Amino acid sequence: MKKIIAFAGSNSKKSINKELVTYASSLLKDAEVTVIDLNDYPLPIYGIDEEMENGIPENAIKFLEKIKEKDGVILSLAEHNGNFTVAFKNIYDWMSRVEQKLWLNKPMLLLSTSPGGRGGASVMQIAKNGFPHMGGNIITDFSLPKFYDNFKDGSVVNEEFNKKIKEAVTTFLKAV
Repeated sequence: MKKIIAFAGSNSKKSINKELVTYASSLLKDAEVTVIDLNDYPLPIYGIDEEMENGIPENAIKFLEKIKEKDGVILSLAEHNGNFTVAFKNIYDWMSRVEQKLWLNKPMLLLSTSPGGRGGASVMQIAKNGFPHMGGNIITDFSLPKFYDNFKDGSVVNEEFNKKIKEAVTTFLKAV
């Protein structure tokens, strides 16, 4: 059975991206999925001075080990001011100091959502442009616009979008 790690690129306790990644994970059949939370891996803000003085924090190493143990990655990216959240960028930067190609060529399903009509399109584009340089093997992606209109009670309620996320999950799982 394939082992998948899933998480949201957000530290919000009420993250809509965590809701989306949890829903996508529930669609995976014949896979063992572990959904993790960035809040369980607190880290100091990355900086070269911090690294030189204190080394790589244990939580960055632990998070990267979680990725290494799995066959694939599902990541739902929250968008702050058109970019990664500080929490995600911080753990991403720390992990890259341990392993530059931190995604380890693992098959990836990228997700994003937002309350607005673009569904996190800016952060999705940044990830699609940058992750391949960091060992990212992006198989497919899905963005859900207008989260509060299209997601209710733990699932995508818009039929067209629900069909698209199911197709993305299926495509991803075939590649794992």
